[in-house]
Amino acid sequence: MDFQLTDEQRQLQASAREFARAELPALAQRLEVENAAPPHALIRRYAEMGFLGINIPERLGGLGLGNLEALIVLEEFAKISSAVAFPIFESCVGPVRAIEHFADPALAERIVPAVCRGEMVVAVSMSEPDAGSALTDLKTRGTVQGDRVVLNGSKRWCSGGGHSDAYLVYCRLSDDPGAKGIGAVLVEKGATGMSFGPNEQLMGFRGIPSSDIHFDDCAVPIENVVVPAGGFRKLMEAFDLERCGNATMSMAQASGALEDVIAYVQERKQFGKPIVEFQAVQLKLADMQMKVDAARLLIWRAAANAQDGLPSVLDSSVAKCFANSIAREVTGDAVQLMGAYGYSRDFPMERRLRDAWGWGIAGGAIDIQKTNIAAAMVGRRFDQRR
Repeated sequence: MDFQLTDEQRQLQASAREFARAELPALAQRLEVENAAPPHALIRRYAEMGFLGINIPERLGGLGLGNLEALIVLEEFAKISSAVAFPIFESCVGPVRAIEHFADPALAERIVPAVCRGEMVVAVSMSEPDAGSALTDLKTRGTVQGDRVVLNGSKRWCSGGGHSDAYLVYCRLSDDPGAKGIGAVLVEKGATGMSFGPNEQLMGFRGIPSSDIHFDDCAVPIENVVVPAGGFRKLMEAFDLERCGNATMSMAQASGALEDVIAYVQERKQFGKPIVEFQAVQLKLADMQMKVDAARLLIWRAAANAQDGLPSVLDSSVAKCFANSIAREVTGDAVQLMGAYGYSRDFPMERRLRDAWGWGIAGGAIDIQKTNIAAAMVGRRFDQRR
């Protein structure tokens, strides 16, 4: 067991940090104000720098590194903002990995390299009006008709909705009840019968467009079935890696806040001395550091235990649940320490606080993670419907 990064990992981390800090803060502020998605030119730049598909096999256009390396890079970008980090999130721990692992090889070879080249962004579409935490209640239906799958239904809260180039749509592909009937289909932008609702106006996550998606006899080739009916467990296995990405995006709001506030308390003077000289501030800083370190170690443990495969539900849920919780606490403490500067929209701290709350909702709320943890501990699922 080694808690030190390798020289190569440290070099990758430094490269990501240097690029993100030099080129992204002004863009992050613009995306926040305009609530606009990162431009395609930026995504192509990420690809040129090797920041997309870090943990995708080289045969599919990635760097062939591990999940840990991908999460290390993701944190450095997410420290700047969730919006500028989101393309890396989607390419390294998002639905692309489900396509890589479970899709027909021809589909994977068409989609995954395009993502790594920065030519395509793939989003996941899971939630529905009556199926969020109770995901197996989803009603969107895909019916096989010859060589096509015809989709009907509506999805909610799709991050990237209307802006992404393709969507991994969780849907019901058979009449079997519950999870047994659920699979996933890739629907590419421009498909006839797919339409989008207006861009959601959320408390945070500005720069990560979100909208409803509607399917009205939307037909796609049958080859676009990524996971057939009965493959819900496979989808959740891939989603365990996305949980680690969520945890990293969440933890980065805290680690970025901590870095900013350490600089601030050494510069800000009250009563004739820097406020870091006050013991109350020192105690708060120590608490914040312990929380960030603990969250990062839990995330990295999940990645390391997976050995570059897909993490376990226990490891990923523990990491996500803890990171989501401490991110809210640490960013809240940072706002308080910075006073009006923390509360002002002229500075990034209040954005971090709002995004920290969002990550504890997205990808499975904090309390749902706790039920996942308990289920893994005792070795059985709990029926929430009884």
